Amino acid sequence: MKLSVVILNYNVRYFLELCLQSVEAALKEIPSEIIVIDNNSKDGSCAMVKAKFPLVTIIENNSNVGFSKANNQAVRVAKGAYVCILNPDTVVAEDTFVSILNFAEKQKNLGIIGCRLIDGSGAYLPESKRNIPRVNIAIKKIVGNSKGYYANHVKEFDTAKVEILVGAFMLLKRSLYNSLGGFDEDYFMYGEDIDMSFKSLKKGCDNYYFGDTSVIHYKGESTRRNSIYLKRFYGAMQIFYKKHFKSNILFDLGVFLGIKLMIWLKPLKPQQTKTMYKPVLISTNPDARLVKKLNPKIITSIDEIESNSELILDASTLTFKSIIDQMQASKLKQSIFKIQPKKCDYILGSNSANTIGDVIQF
Repeated sequence: MKLSVVILNYNVRYFLELCLQSVEAALKEIPSEIIVIDNNSKDGSCAMVKAKFPLVTIIENNSNVGFSKANNQAVRVAKGAYVCILNPDTVVAEDTFVSILNFAEKQKNLGIIGCRLIDGSGAYLPESKRNIPRVNIAIKKIVGNSKGYYANHVKEFDTAKVEILVGAFMLLKRSLYNSLGGFDEDYFMYGEDIDMSFKSLKKGCDNYYFGDTSVIHYKGESTRRNSIYLKRFYGAMQIFYKKHFKSNILFDLGVFLGIKLMIWLKPLKPQQTKTMYKPVLISTNPDARLVKKLNPKIITSIDEIESNSELILDASTLTFKSIIDQMQASKLKQSIFKIQPKKCDYILGSNSANTIGDVIQF
């Protein structure tokens, strides 16, 4: 078997369904398997997977054991030569895995591969490629200065070696995953992707950012940004430094003050917008159920849109690659996006990296 795609889910049933639809489409020509591991979701996620995706292997935990431990559980039963760790709030293109695996096969000293991630508005997510968060960089990041944190020396559509990749999409050989000890289970959530990337570098492997394919990541869906998030994130950074660098009093003080400051400034909340968006369905199916509910204008190409449109992309008639391409192409036209998964009576999406996504059922 060539590839095992591992998806850790926690209470994002609708985003998981869209994710699985896109992953199945992307694996048609690849000997592969999909493993969903669920951390005790209460939203019907597991029942949905069993009913709609019978070929998917599902592992059901009876508690939330965290990101690292759950992914390690799933990889232990994986059979693929390669494993892809994938967030449930992502959408991949039909050629994502084919193109990345073709690239991987040509590398002699392969570590971890990440790819270009975009948010729900089609905007690029700079955390797709990062530098090692050394003390001075990490302290600046905590107080809001991200200069040096992201690998900006590599352009977003380039393919090149980078140091740190993001856990929303990480592809590597299963043998390397195991030789690195998997994700460090001292991290409950956050920081484990930095740790894994760094361990790969220390082993002498080359990590790569692959800019030739784009994946939607509805950042903020599988994790919500609140005071618990802040404590876990900066706590994870403290764990990273204790494991890989000498103890640094300045960093510990900076983390402590950073957490207090960010909590005082209030957790990140969904952005409210007063803009009135005109619903536009991009589909070749004029009889879609969605049309009867929202009565949107129907078009077949994104070239026909006007500014301030809410573009509803019909996955029943559009490929996932075309959906991703259209989101990227129109990101400067002041529009927002929703996707209607195949044979589903809901649409979903988020308007930026800083907003909680919407699920609108009919």
